[in-house]
Amino acid sequence: MSQTILHVSGVNKRFGGLQALSEVELEIRQGQIYALIGPNGAGKTTFFNVITGLYTPDSGTFMLGGQPYAPTAVHKVAEAGIARTFQNIRLFPDMTALENVMVGRHVRTKSGLVGAIFKTRAERAEEAAIRHRAHELLEFVGIARYAAFQARTLSYGDQRRLEIARALATDPKLLALDEPAAGMNATEKLQLRDLLQRIKSEGRTILIIEHDVKLIMGLSDRVTVLDYGKVIAAGAPAEVQKNPAVIAAYLGGAHA
Repeated sequence: MSQTILHVSGVNKRFGGLQALSEVELEIRQGQIYALIGPNGAGKTTFFNVITGLYTPDSGTFMLGGQPYAPTAVHKVAEAGIARTFQNIRLFPDMTALENVMVGRHVRTKSGLVGAIFKTRAERAEEAAIRHRAHELLEFVGIARYAAFQARTLSYGDQRRLEIARALATDPKLLALDEPAAGMNATEKLQLRDLLQRIKSEGRTILIIEHDVKLIMGLSDRVTVLDYGKVIAAGAPAEVQKNPAVIAAYLGGAHA
């Protein structure tokens, strides 16, 4: 049986009088594409923000790669091994595609302040290795020809790919994608699907929020469905689609 990469349980989060998450739990295994879906306002992004350190949970237990971690700060979560993208693209627009990916890779660097200032031999070697790895990742996501282009000049779909490359540069245990297909046309969605399958084929593990249910059901190994901050179904895509609670949640209209 494959290793459990992420296991969370008893996750609660309240904003004033609103209980945004109630006893949420899930378990993601090595090499899975795991989807988190639900109607608007179901708590999906809140949950993402909790496990990646943007929001502090009121309660919950968090295990990553078999080790406990505390999602209390974004940089600590990145160091622990979770890399994420956002629904709204967050690149450095005036930096090149290559530089954006190199920034992500610096999470795993070893050279300290002295090495950076005096450009020691070790620092120069590490910088060269970072640049090489960044080129490899741009090639992997299919945009190596744009390495020297400023991020803001890339097409929308290529900016999405660049975000994924930057996240992969941190060498994460878990790649967390927040609506990566949002705003994409049909061709870009097919390209995204191919890319995610290639990432999976390398043994990487993906957690994805996505509103395109058709894309998710044809891509994911397992799915958890949230509604009003609670888990209403979890399992294989074919099982979840038939669940009466899931059908009612989606046919009942969007949430506030």
